[in-house]
Amino acid sequence: MKTQVGVLMALLWIQICWIRVEMQVEQSPRVLILQEGRNSSLTCNTSVAMAGVQWFQQNPGGRLIFLFYIASGVEQKGRLEATVSTKERYSHLYIRDSQPGDSATFFCTVEAQCP
Repeated sequence: MKTQVGVLMALLWIQICWIRVEMQVEQSPRVLILQEGRNSSLTCNTSVAMAGVQWFQQNPGGRLIFLFYIASGVEQKGRLEATVSTKERYSHLYIRDSQPGDSATFFCTVEAQCP
């Protein structure tokens, strides 16, 4: 019973935090045109303190593909690398040695840090 009350209180706190935090998230550049073999990056900026960032890829006509969840530092998967600076409120997604299969829409989502 004690555990259930603790879980319910935690869920209530999370909901209150989500309601209280207004956030703006901006990705740049809005459109990125790459040449095969070149490196590039996308940036995700937010207006509030962040606890972590997720990056996703969606191929034309395809499903959303999870790439990274990063709360600090650097994560790498193949030619993709994500960095985050929670203090500076941004994350970068680097694409190294671009390939035709990289043609997609990339999304970031931000997990806000509760005040």
